Amino acid sequence: MGNQNKTGILRLIYATRYSMDGFKAAFKNEAAFRQETALAAIMIPAGFWLGTTGAERGLLIASCLVVLITELLNSAVEAVVDRVGLEHHQLSKQAKDMGSAAVLLSLFMTVIVWGLIAWERFVG
Repeated sequence: MGNQNKTGILRLIYATRYSMDGFKAAFKNEAAFRQETALAAIMIPAGFWLGTTGAERGLLIASCLVVLITELLNSAVEAVVDRVGLEHHQLSKQAKDMGSAAVLLSLFMTVIVWGLIAWERFVG
């Protein structure tokens, strides 16, 4: 990238621009990221309502953000693998499958966190 010679606040500005470019690319090119972002837009405000303590609210919101983070990393892995070559290769498949598995685990974690907190609030 072009910010190796930038320091201080200028480096932060450039890094923020690169991050925003990453968000734009993910939103434009990744249907799963758009879907998960839409769910997070609903679930994060719901997390403020569902959680009764700061820790619960933090867990509810963080679990949603972990899904988005994992999806971004998975998309980055997929983009690099596709950039290297589109021919079938077992290592490429493994890399993509592992990224997908990471997203699935983050979704499981979110369901568990939300389920446990909802259970405690409404049943327990």
